[in-house]
Amino acid sequence: MSSTTASSLGSSAKPYLHAHFEPVVDEISATSLTVHGTLPRELDGRYFRNSHNPLPGVVPSNWFAGSGMIHGVRLRAGQAEWYRNSWVKTPALDGAPYRRPDGSIDLTASVAGTNIIEHGGRILALQEQNLPFEMTRDLGTVGPYDFGGKLRTAMTAHPKECPVTGELHFFSWSPYPPHITYYVADRSGEIVRAVGVPTTGPTLQHDFGLTTNHVVWLDMSLVFDHTNPGLPFSWSDSYTPRIGVMPRTGSTEVTWFEVEAGALLHVGNAYEDAAGNIVIEGPRYDRSAWEVTDKFSIGAPGHLGTPNGGAVHTRWILDLATGKSSEAVVDDLVTEFPTINEEFLGRAHRFSYAMAFPGGGLDEYAVVKLDSATGQTTVSRMGDRRMPGEAVFVPAQGGTREDDGYLLTLVSDTRADASQLLVIDASNLDTVAAVELPRRVPSGIHGNWIPDADLR
Repeated sequence: MSSTTASSLGSSAKPYLHAHFEPVVDEISATSLTVHGTLPRELDGRYFRNSHNPLPGVVPSNWFAGSGMIHGVRLRAGQAEWYRNSWVKTPALDGAPYRRPDGSIDLTASVAGTNIIEHGGRILALQEQNLPFEMTRDLGTVGPYDFGGKLRTAMTAHPKECPVTGELHFFSWSPYPPHITYYVADRSGEIVRAVGVPTTGPTLQHDFGLTTNHVVWLDMSLVFDHTNPGLPFSWSDSYTPRIGVMPRTGSTEVTWFEVEAGALLHVGNAYEDAAGNIVIEGPRYDRSAWEVTDKFSIGAPGHLGTPNGGAVHTRWILDLATGKSSEAVVDDLVTEFPTINEEFLGRAHRFSYAMAFPGGGLDEYAVVKLDSATGQTTVSRMGDRRMPGEAVFVPAQGGTREDDGYLLTLVSDTRADASQLLVIDASNLDTVAAVELPRRVPSGIHGNWIPDADLR
């Protein structure tokens, strides 16, 4: 995933460097931000969002090679105290090679540009090919973090924190067997389990599922291909796609279910239903949708200007008793970045949220809410040339219903050349507050709300 200078490679054809994705050129801080509406006083913490933002003059060969930059907003006592942005200061920021001269992977040469989480009081910027990078609560870079020497591989950008045990479940992927190494860190951040999962294949496993009793692996249609100029994976019609179910504890034996050709980059949730079946939900890509998405990542013709070629929310049901699987489209809107109330992670949920792209009958970007009990989809349109990001759920204090809470999302507005942090009522998708940011923030990837209480 190399980068070149703008003088040697024109950027005009690179959609990930233009419009909503145009990088910012510096780090700034601003205080006492203007708020429209009323910020809930219970929001006491930081919203951090990560994405790729190459240094000025650098044109990455693909979207995912851009240096990681985190944008943060501090909320407290009904006020928006500050905004700041910061590159993650990794060796790769200065052009360090991903591989050493002997061909081995440099786990510290990360752009750290996919996600940012908190666990055990540490804030970690993640990119799945490398070690996490620890950040301070003010977005300073501490350095690579290896869980006290116990993590000797890369780490997924999509760990799962169990709401019951407080454990952090995650994995490392490799193109060589065992392709998956599964880790569990306890509530304090100490790794207590690390096991190889040898029967998974050389396929893109960007995310996974976690239920009350099982781990769910996604061994589907995107197969490792080091010649691909974007993500090193290509669609395969010959590989048999399957989803695997493994116990969370004890055996590493995986029960495999063959499924239709497809790709699932982000799991909305996985759980065990009343009949004991494993249910997995998320936006599924077919071949054509993936190929459009891949063209965006490298700036090839036919990219449509967005990083989603047409994924639609799909539900898989795996019958552990019969070994049979089924799948069905839940909604035909084009969506990505699914989220839920994380208190329901691993168990049956009713509501899920997502970012919607133009398509499937929608002509603009939106935040959507899916109700699995009624089948109803609620759409909150963002307006002309306004693009939201992932909608992160924050529970309301004293809430009694699953959707008692708020959605936080950063909106890029290319018409006004501005951005806002929206606070949306998750029950009805009404905006309760909009924080004006001092600059337009590029559309990006994943973020999280980090309560102050978790950092004490």
